[in-house]
Amino acid sequence: MEFLEASLVELITQTATNLPPDVRAAMAAAGRDEKPNTQASQALNIIFSNVDMAANDEGPICQDTGMPTFYVQTPVGTNQLVIKKAIRAAVAEATRRGKLRPNSVDSLTGKNSGDNLGPGTPVIHFEQWENDEIEVKLVLKGGGCENKNIQYSLPANLDHLGRADRNIEGVRKCLLHAVWQAQGQGCAPGALGVCIGSDRAHGYDVAKEQLFRTLDDTNPDPVLAELEARVMEEANKLGVGAMGFGGGVSLIGCKVAAANRLPASFFVSVAYECWAFRRLGIRMSATDGAITNWLYRDPSRPVERMTQGEGFPLTGREVVLTAPITEEQVRALKVGDIVLITGEMYTGRDAVHAHLMKNPPPVDLHGAVLYHCGPVMLQENGKWTVKAAGPTTSIREEPYQADVIGRYGVRAVIGKGGMGPKTLAALKEHGAVYLNGIGGAAQFYARTIKEVLDVNLFEFGVPEAMWHLRVEGFPAIVTMDAHGNSLHADVLAETGDELAKLQTV
Repeated sequence: MEFLEASLVELITQTATNLPPDVRAAMAAAGRDEKPNTQASQALNIIFSNVDMAANDEGPICQDTGMPTFYVQTPVGTNQLVIKKAIRAAVAEATRRGKLRPNSVDSLTGKNSGDNLGPGTPVIHFEQWENDEIEVKLVLKGGGCENKNIQYSLPANLDHLGRADRNIEGVRKCLLHAVWQAQGQGCAPGALGVCIGSDRAHGYDVAKEQLFRTLDDTNPDPVLAELEARVMEEANKLGVGAMGFGGGVSLIGCKVAAANRLPASFFVSVAYECWAFRRLGIRMSATDGAITNWLYRDPSRPVERMTQGEGFPLTGREVVLTAPITEEQVRALKVGDIVLITGEMYTGRDAVHAHLMKNPPPVDLHGAVLYHCGPVMLQENGKWTVKAAGPTTSIREEPYQADVIGRYGVRAVIGKGGMGPKTLAALKEHGAVYLNGIGGAAQFYARTIKEVLDVNLFEFGVPEAMWHLRVEGFPAIVTMDAHGNSLHADVLAETGDELAKLQTV
């Protein structure tokens, strides 16, 4: 099996950096359907530029490469232990090359393994088949969309939809609710993998497996095909839109399977996938491990560009902010403004925020920009390089953010998906602002980072460390201002009203 590990490294690289053709087509259709010159269309422009950049440079589409999950089918008699060893080695090598972010963290100590290996990671599912080749499929599903997975136990009462019973109509309500609750935290427009039935654990497995169907296929079961089509139509009436900014396209795929269940249980398990829908597969020779065929893509076919124009056109109305930022500058901003940040900023995710609740910051944060980001970094010749650096989901920092702003004088917080009422009140009280970046646009934002100035709290691991960066022209949208306004709260309420209209459609 001399080519096995190299073939698996190539699978990981292409999955992380090259969006599959069916997903590209669905996103391109979303771009054509979206109303021009809106916040949603601006978000899609950045997304399309990011997809092109990632493919051109073989850089991660999104900095959060998730928990690599492999589905392997082997001929009878093939040594699966050899394949498992090769997968683990390939994951470690891809991480070393900066194609995967080190995401494997000890659940007891919080220590990052640094190579994506550890108990339970990567996830590998084996199955035998009557074929003389090895097939490996891989999905990279980041934490933002993984956190928006949801499981319903019917009957249930759902926000805005009332009771969902143990029937197809009840399932329909669950799926519409799943799209609504994800909002921008799941990096819409997204896709659903669904399992009706089974038990709690296996239902989620079957739901994730549905993400390996192509977005343009048709379910062979006519009942499920009708359900999928109806959910697609109705979900795109909700108005969640790209990144939860409001808009016409909230869902690019809905794939449903049904599995037998216990009489006492009726679960609907939903695997929510973001627009950065990274899944590919390969067939390999069972003799030497060489790739014989690709699934979902044709390497001989040129990759179509997604960006038709300049990607993110500037209008001249953008507000240029140079950090450190003053309270006066922040209070002049309002929801909907587009800002371009130049100067210094600091990254800070879960571990940094928890640390700052008990310890003073290692740097002066007065007037600072704090970026919710866990970048992909490589160190070469003693110098750090940013390989991918999009925003992470901010709501995880809601328990801490108001205190961090009040204690340390932070003026701007950048993330995705918005934050809650406690943070909104702190923005108003202290004169700070929340800026929404475009989730998944890791290559786009990496190009605005001109220099890594320093790193603090490195003991938390690469994604959770506090990186000191110098940026130029970093674009983001004001979605929570210092006057008590929140685009996220508005869209949540408005889409909730639209959801209610679908209760009995």
